[in-house]
Amino acid sequence: MVVVVVLGALVAVALVAAAHRYVWLRLVRDTTAPGGLARTAGTVAAVVLPLLAVGAMVSGRAGAPFWLQQTLAWPGFLWLATLLYLLLALVVGEAVRPLLRRLPARGRDGEAARSMGAAPQETTAGPESGRTPESAPKPESKPQSAPESAPEPEAPSAPVPAPAPESAPAPAPAPGRAAAAGPEPVPATVLASQSAPAPTRAPAPLATPSRRLFVSRVVGGAAAAAALATVGNGMHGVLRGPRVKRLTVPLAKLPRAAHGFRIAVVSDIHLGPILGRAHSRRVVDTINATQPDLIAVVGDLVDGSVRDLGPAAEPLADLTARHGAFFVTGNHEYFSGAAEWVDHVRELGMRPLENERVEIAGFDLAGVNDIAGESEGSGPDFGKALGDRDQARASVLLAHQPVVIHDAVRHGVDLQLSGHTHGGQLWPGNYLAELANPTVAGLERYEDTQLYVSRGAGAWGPPVRVGAPSDITVVELASRQA
Repeated sequence: MVVVVVLGALVAVALVAAAHRYVWLRLVRDTTAPGGLARTAGTVAAVVLPLLAVGAMVSGRAGAPFWLQQTLAWPGFLWLATLLYLLLALVVGEAVRPLLRRLPARGRDGEAARSMGAAPQETTAGPESGRTPESAPKPESKPQSAPESAPEPEAPSAPVPAPAPESAPAPAPAPGRAAAAGPEPVPATVLASQSAPAPTRAPAPLATPSRRLFVSRVVGGAAAAAALATVGNGMHGVLRGPRVKRLTVPLAKLPRAAHGFRIAVVSDIHLGPILGRAHSRRVVDTINATQPDLIAVVGDLVDGSVRDLGPAAEPLADLTARHGAFFVTGNHEYFSGAAEWVDHVRELGMRPLENERVEIAGFDLAGVNDIAGESEGSGPDFGKALGDRDQARASVLLAHQPVVIHDAVRHGVDLQLSGHTHGGQLWPGNYLAELANPTVAGLERYEDTQLYVSRGAGAWGPPVRVGAPSDITVVELASRQA
């Protein structure tokens, strides 16, 4: 078992490292100059950001000071969400990249060459002409004679050879070949260099990136913009607070007197280093505004200890409903000290249902501990919660994880209310959630039992939701006898 865990951890680390290297290659190496400030900054970010993400994930479990958890959580978790959508956008960009490279360059040949990254050609004004290469004579054209105003060579030590006839250009002397007469003859090329003005270089055009660099910057910039926009919008949805959904669920055994009974279902609030007191206040105000008959908090209330998050949970004491507020544990309570939190929510006015049930007007309300409690000897006990009840009465079960639906079916539960999945939270995470849960979000039927799964009111890890908006659901029970 230990070997499997270690191998799984190594595979996860390798995948994360490969993802960061790919992002660095596409966003930093392919778009910046070697040794430049942008390359250096991008490389530093590619090292620091994953370290912050690891710190954000392990600091809470390691018992780090709460201020340090908060410091690491914002940049670390937000980077994880951004990394996900950067990868998705860059993968799409791989399909677009070849198409952009095939686009024809606009303009004349010179402009096309510059847009394709061709080196600018130098132009030299020689003694024969001050023309640019475009206006220079063709090879078959008649060569121009040297201008009369060319300066005389300074103190010539030998007679200057006669210029070549106009009908043909003077051949360049071979290296080391001597003149026909005169002591220590000077080569004609040297004389020409002495009599000609210094070569002048035409102004170089502004440097333009190559087509490959241009495409890399376009694709990388578009991917970064898409990722940041997606994460920003998803974060706004979480910090704005959950929206209210309304759902009517008919129950065959529900008496007419209980018709229209309204249960406000809230799950996965996830108070922690990022979502604190302001978040719990938004949740409480939203629930109270619906004026429910009963409030069901179905697990994953917190990500941290009572010592750190007690002040953030205080607004929950203001929850108001005619039949009260009830609570069952989620898996994250067992990461945070479940027994201590059960006592604390009782102090806040909520009633924990630890494998027990109560009779409400017209139906039984039961609650079971989360399956994560099995490691502490306090897992779900359906027999204790439902075993000896009157089967003629309608029953509603609060259970954090949807996977216990099959136990609920065996015990004749009419409606199970759950959370845990977050609806996937970050698309395409919903497809992964479907692999581990019978229902990811919404209402479904399993034989005679209906299962409703809330997307939750908060977020775990990144305070971001994409394709799975947070919600608080008001479930209205309907009697078939009404």
